[in-house]
Amino acid sequence: MQSRIIFGCLLLPLLVACHRGETGRRQVFRYSQPDGISTLDPAFSKSQAINWATHQLYNSLTEVDRNLNIVPALARSWRLSQDRLEYTFILRHDVMFHDHPAFPGGRGRRMTAADVAYSLSRIIDPKTASPGAWIFNGRVDSLRPFHAPDDTTFIIRLQRPFPPILGILGMMYCSVVPHEVVEALGPDFGRHPCGTGPFRFERWEEGQGIILHRNPAYFEHDSAGFRLPYLDAVKITFLDNKAAEFLEFRQGRLDFINDIDANIKDEVLDRSGSLKAAWRDQLQLMKHPYLNTEYLGILQDTSNPLLKSSPLRHLKVRLAMSHAIDRRKMMLYLRNSIGFPAENGFVPLGLPGFSERRPVGHRYDPAAARRLLAEAGYPGGRGLQPITLYTIPIYAELGAFIARQMEEVGIPVRVEAMQRASLLERIARNQALFFRGSWIADYPDAENYLSVFYSNNPSPPNYTRTRIPEFDRLYEAALLETNDSLRYNIYRRMDQLMIDQAPVIPLWYDMAIHLVQPDVEGFGPNALNLLELRHTRILQP
Repeated sequence: MQSRIIFGCLLLPLLVACHRGETGRRQVFRYSQPDGISTLDPAFSKSQAINWATHQLYNSLTEVDRNLNIVPALARSWRLSQDRLEYTFILRHDVMFHDHPAFPGGRGRRMTAADVAYSLSRIIDPKTASPGAWIFNGRVDSLRPFHAPDDTTFIIRLQRPFPPILGILGMMYCSVVPHEVVEALGPDFGRHPCGTGPFRFERWEEGQGIILHRNPAYFEHDSAGFRLPYLDAVKITFLDNKAAEFLEFRQGRLDFINDIDANIKDEVLDRSGSLKAAWRDQLQLMKHPYLNTEYLGILQDTSNPLLKSSPLRHLKVRLAMSHAIDRRKMMLYLRNSIGFPAENGFVPLGLPGFSERRPVGHRYDPAAARRLLAEAGYPGGRGLQPITLYTIPIYAELGAFIARQMEEVGIPVRVEAMQRASLLERIARNQALFFRGSWIADYPDAENYLSVFYSNNPSPPNYTRTRIPEFDRLYEAALLETNDSLRYNIYRRMDQLMIDQAPVIPLWYDMAIHLVQPDVEGFGPNALNLLELRHTRILQP
């Protein structure tokens, strides 16, 4: 407790020099990250927790607006060559890196195209060991993928046409960093970061929190010509759990919380997902769809000895499991209607090309589940050994619900909850035959979801080790299709193939839910559920 008090006190002198609003009150936005943050190096932005923090510190060539359009960020514009293999970007010339001790005199310098080339090359450099290297795997030219002919021109060369590349270049992995700071600090860069974003790094108190200050030289302005951001600082704390986070929020020490703990949601929300009357004057409830599919993954690697002896190798068993789940009941009682039952494909509601008619997904049909089990050689579930579902503690209640649903049709399921890092390691080692997963979009194109099943992709993203030649053929054909409507049709055929083969069982298409203090404004929705603070203000009393 004492260390928390000290950390809170440290914030006060650090903010003395901050930009002040018109009333003179400092604008500090406070949120907690119960999962913690391991690094602020964007090359390792492999989780939502890291993405939220790095999004404040860095920029990339492109970004996604609220309507899922790809729009310029560090790039002013771009053009595509006739063969669709070369993108030329014209960069802004008014972007400065944050001040940092690694620069001569500690003063930040102007960003150039060479910095973009360096940053993207760093992602695919084996010495970096970035978990984001897969985003360029098999996509960029193997000899000279990134080129900076002058300070404001950057060129990326592809191996073959790849329409989603503009979205990929907006990912946190593709944030632009200064080479001299990275090279001076080495592995410590993630603890002393430097970027071009709306906030600059100030301090990291181990186990307690991170403080970011407003970047006074940030290049963006609002429609009235005022320089962004409005906030003076961002304070990120690391509370132990969601219950503690909610308590801090209720006591006014946090400005928002993302999602609601399962033990609290029934107190705050009714079954329709609206605020209960007692809370309506005390906080803002913000809900909006975002690109995330929650699912159950089933290992497909037929060379794995675990699969060879498992009933999960049988397609009809996997289909029976999918029909056994009442997704609508699950959303009503476990999720308070936060999200949408995944009764179509793996590609979620909201993406361009999504259709409520195709693909045709699986609905709750216990009779069909029992019939499929019998056809697979397990009538009434006889002969089935318990199947272990691996999940993390916050989804233990969901796991128990799924186990009950499966058991009603004769499929014995045992739930094993473990810490996230342990589960990811088990999946990476092909030791999880049946696991709960989620796929949050990295960029707004259905290819991002379908790449999860392309056999030439490693894990990530191909966590289930799916290998279906017809799917691979369609995937490659889609990337060559220049007509968006025809490409979307191919995407739907691929999605239907995944539903028919059931390497995953989609559960729901997600919805972001934020509880926000009444005095916060300009904290709008984001389809990728990034923490967007450039236009956020704290209203003055």
